[in-house]
Amino acid sequence: MSPSPPEASPPEAADDRHRVVVLALPGVIPFELGIPYRIFGKARSADRRRLYKVVTCTVEPGLVSTDADFPIAVERGPEALAEADTIVVPASYELGPVHDEGRMTEPLGAALAHARPGVRWVSICTGSFVLAAAGLLDGRPATTHWSSVDHFQRLFPTVEVDPNVLFVDDGDVLTSAGVASGIDLCLHLVRRDHGTAVANDVARRSLVPPHRDGGQAQYIPRPLPEPQQATTTTARAWALGRLDRPITLRELAAQESMSVRTFTRRFREEVGVSPGQWLTRQRVERARHLLEDTDLSVDQVTREAGFGSPASLRQHFQAAVGVTPTTYRRTFRAGSEVLNGEPVR
Repeated sequence: MSPSPPEASPPEAADDRHRVVVLALPGVIPFELGIPYRIFGKARSADRRRLYKVVTCTVEPGLVSTDADFPIAVERGPEALAEADTIVVPASYELGPVHDEGRMTEPLGAALAHARPGVRWVSICTGSFVLAAAGLLDGRPATTHWSSVDHFQRLFPTVEVDPNVLFVDDGDVLTSAGVASGIDLCLHLVRRDHGTAVANDVARRSLVPPHRDGGQAQYIPRPLPEPQQATTTTARAWALGRLDRPITLRELAAQESMSVRTFTRRFREEVGVSPGQWLTRQRVERARHLLEDTDLSVDQVTREAGFGSPASLRQHFQAAVGVTPTTYRRTFRAGSEVLNGEPVR
């Protein structure tokens, strides 16, 4: 009797994770190079499945110089860009003509040509110079490190530079300001791709805030505050515990024993926006959380987030997020056609 043929091994499951490819250029900043892997690499689904695959490549495989006292060995070449769903370009201090003249070099241009149509482009800090030199930012909004804004604008006059934000999301092209704002942008993308709960989990594991208020303008050098100058931290903490109630500027100022005028000025200096703008942002974030993680109706979300009416919620939510609350809920809670006994409208 002839032996039975060996049992065939089951086919390996296809890796359908979103593929993030990070392009390490000579002179790369190690901190920024590590941001995408730290943030995207820690994103997990509810069943703890990895949601992204992150790989690093360079123009010429081998040792890549950094701005530190050590190089980094990168094994993958630019062909890896052809497999990317998202390409991230961190800052580099050795961009040469790209940074100095706004001119793409032949090797870098050939490397970027591997990218597929429709790929999502992301820059961290002055990585925006690479995107701009490649023509990806022409006529589009973008940002870069505040110290490079004037030079960037001179080189790329068709780019709509916003120097006051931590990052700019223009759909398939996203740019961040200096250094740590790359964390903000990558968390934003995780939130955009998979929702607030996943992004918050990554932020907690990384010991960073899931969302920072204000913009990079608050980090631009300005005269130092007087020693022992009071801050608005207590007022902000007080407000976050009462978002479901009306909150007046006078009440906020009273938490710090300041006049309304002094409080408003101090608040803007510290946070980068007015108290009213900050409150609206916090209420939108509260609404996002409730829409994703609860079955509350839109009317209930309106009350819990402190908006005066569903119309006010829709107006502010769409302005901040780009879609209506109902559309947002459908995106992150697919299949829930009836919530809390009410049809989703």
